[in-house]
Amino acid sequence: MTKPLDRVLGARLPDPPAALRRGPFGEDAFPSPLHTERRASRVGVWLGVGFVVCFLTGLVSHLVQNPPGWFYWPASPVWLYRWTQGTHVAVGLALIPLLLVKLWTVYPKLFAWPPARTPAQLVARLAVLVLVGAAVFQLLTGLLNLAKWYPFGFFFTTTHYWTGWIAVGAVLVHVGALAPQIRRGLARRGSPAAVVGLDEDDAARVVAVDEAAEHAAVSRRAFVLTAGLATGAVALTQWGQTVSPLGQVSVLAPRIPGVGPQGLPVNQTAQRAGVTETAVDPAWRLTVDGPTRLSLTLADLQGMTQRTERLPIACVEGWSSNADWTGVRLSEVLEAAGLAPDTEVTVESLQTGGLYRVATVSPPHVRSPKTLLALRLNGEELALDHGYPLRLIAPNRPGVMQTKWITRIAPGTGGIGS
Repeated sequence: MTKPLDRVLGARLPDPPAALRRGPFGEDAFPSPLHTERRASRVGVWLGVGFVVCFLTGLVSHLVQNPPGWFYWPASPVWLYRWTQGTHVAVGLALIPLLLVKLWTVYPKLFAWPPARTPAQLVARLAVLVLVGAAVFQLLTGLLNLAKWYPFGFFFTTTHYWTGWIAVGAVLVHVGALAPQIRRGLARRGSPAAVVGLDEDDAARVVAVDEAAEHAAVSRRAFVLTAGLATGAVALTQWGQTVSPLGQVSVLAPRIPGVGPQGLPVNQTAQRAGVTETAVDPAWRLTVDGPTRLSLTLADLQGMTQRTERLPIACVEGWSSNADWTGVRLSEVLEAAGLAPDTEVTVESLQTGGLYRVATVSPPHVRSPKTLLALRLNGEELALDHGYPLRLIAPNRPGVMQTKWITRIAPGTGGIGS
């Protein structure tokens, strides 16, 4: 079976008519010596590392929000999620100029002549379309998500997650298929390894191109320096949404820590959630289901022992900000309802719709003394947009799972997990 398949894939395809070889298909259409295996391979290494980092940190965020039975996410350190997701967004944005550089180094390959010598080469070239398409899709839709603009008709989070698997798989296949070229590109310039596998003419051409790159209008060093500065500038000018001291230079960040009601950014407002009336209704109660069913007024909660914790809000969009939260420990409320302090519970919001209306709080977070049903933020009564009259704040969780406008707590799993 293998030999017939090899014969088919390795069969020589007929060359297209020579008359078609015009414009970008011409032999000298791309004279820049920077379009080389060396440039493509070295940029590709950084691009590949960046995509792997984004894939792994994105996988962490997905598992935190949709945990399978085997997954465990701790309540400490409290800063862990803010750094994994901050890294995910920062690296993803920095990959945009790096991907453009990579595409520039290799786009002449789109006009190679003949387009494919064998069916195997044709399949390999078509597979590159999957790689480029997945990479561009991930970075573009991720950027649109940061801008909160959704012109597409699909749910971003689910599509972004599954396309991430396609992208990282395409990277691995691409690396495997082009391993010889990548090894030559990464070899020390002028060494035998830099021309291994090439015939004498191709080897001489590689040496000549490398020498020409030193004296080109844009030298190799200038090219590398420009690419590095562009990538670094994008990372620096938005990293402040995670690293507060850099906030003043983070002109590309979608949110700046410390800017917003009560010194904290807001994504979901009370008006958008449809709770502007129900949240301030004097008849509001917190219902806690358990052996001893509780129905607590705001005054009841204010009369309980108040705790203050300094915890970050860490958004899936990459921004995060520390704040002082004051309220009642979730474990103490559950204990008053006759529930064990490590019971998995669901927390429900007053908002009537939305994927994050209900969130699950798993045992590590329930029993953490830092997990609060918060009544105050930075010493002030919660603003309506921050979850008045009551919201959840727990360590090391995405902001979308820190449920606002809480109205009910019950044992069991029924929403976004932790």
